[in-house]
Amino acid sequence: MDNFTFYNPARIHFGKGQIAELANEIPANQRVLITYGSGSIKRNGVLDEVKSALAEHQVFEFGGIEANPHYETLLSALDIIKAENIDFLLAVGGGSVIDGTKFLAAAAKYTGDSWGIIESRGATVKDALPMGCVLTLAATGSEMNNCSVITKQSTQDKLFFFNDLVIPRFSILDPATNFSLPRRQSANGVVDAFVHIVEQYVTYPVDAKVQDAIAEGLLKVLITEGPKILDNPEDYNARANIMWSATMALNGILRVGVPGDWASHMIGQEITALHGLDHAQTLAVMLPAVWKYKKQDKLDKLVQYAANVWGISGNDHSDIADRAIAATQTFFEQMGVPTRLADYGLDEAIIPEILVKLEEHSHVGLGERGDIGLADAEQILRLAK
Repeated sequence: MDNFTFYNPARIHFGKGQIAELANEIPANQRVLITYGSGSIKRNGVLDEVKSALAEHQVFEFGGIEANPHYETLLSALDIIKAENIDFLLAVGGGSVIDGTKFLAAAAKYTGDSWGIIESRGATVKDALPMGCVLTLAATGSEMNNCSVITKQSTQDKLFFFNDLVIPRFSILDPATNFSLPRRQSANGVVDAFVHIVEQYVTYPVDAKVQDAIAEGLLKVLITEGPKILDNPEDYNARANIMWSATMALNGILRVGVPGDWASHMIGQEITALHGLDHAQTLAVMLPAVWKYKKQDKLDKLVQYAANVWGISGNDHSDIADRAIAATQTFFEQMGVPTRLADYGLDEAIIPEILVKLEEHSHVGLGERGDIGLADAEQILRLAK
């Protein structure tokens, strides 16, 4: 296991009725901006519940943050923050709303062009407004980490930054807020969490038994519980286990002491920015292709994954790896998330523009060994078609 330092200060309030904790988490004299997305929290009652908990606060609202939050939209929210002297940001939504709010937290205290936050990958952020979350979609783990992914729509750039100053002070996770989610979003969330886990697990062995055991346990939870919420969206226990799995997938606990891949994410981000596919859809397409292309380099962990997650055994390690990849694709398809570019009306004609963007964003030398260049990315995309 590699050396590591682990830090995560986010307080989690998990379970039914925990939105009431907002009154204890945010000082009553604070001016609070609630950020949210398309407005579903108005229809399902979550916004009313949040406002009730904040009855003693001065509350402002900003809605309309997109899936893959747009930089241009966030600038409008930034104007409100400055005009109203906002003290605290409260993201009520899924990962996109939380990511957008993290950017706002940093931008509110930033000097100069706020796109510099993204260009520096967060290195130039020295201060941020405090923020918290009410999570309404289990998927990204943004509620308990220091990462934010933002899209500049005008240039079709989807990029990210990291900074500990934007880790939420607290996050409220009530699985019941997920009951009304559209089937597609629920399925995407499970796939998203699944891929987050394997990006940190299916790499190469470093004798990190604790991280491996946690990863394998979380994957098995998603495999068993994921289909349940498609059959019964109000299965509280399944929602609870999925929600906590998604948070654990990307709160840093799996990352420490191990190599990470993330090639599927980097290539997938470009597909989303250029062609509008959901984040999880691109992951479902790219992950199997990356694994097929890098099968020999990942063979030890693919065999371990096959045995400990899927119960696949045998003597031919190459065949075992192939069966594990196929099982993964079958699971994604079972969740209703297709695994080929062709399923989304895309073909190899998109490859050149994706390669241009990868180079433009310095996303070369990808993978856990840093050996996936542009020529490799081209071959991976061809495997994904």
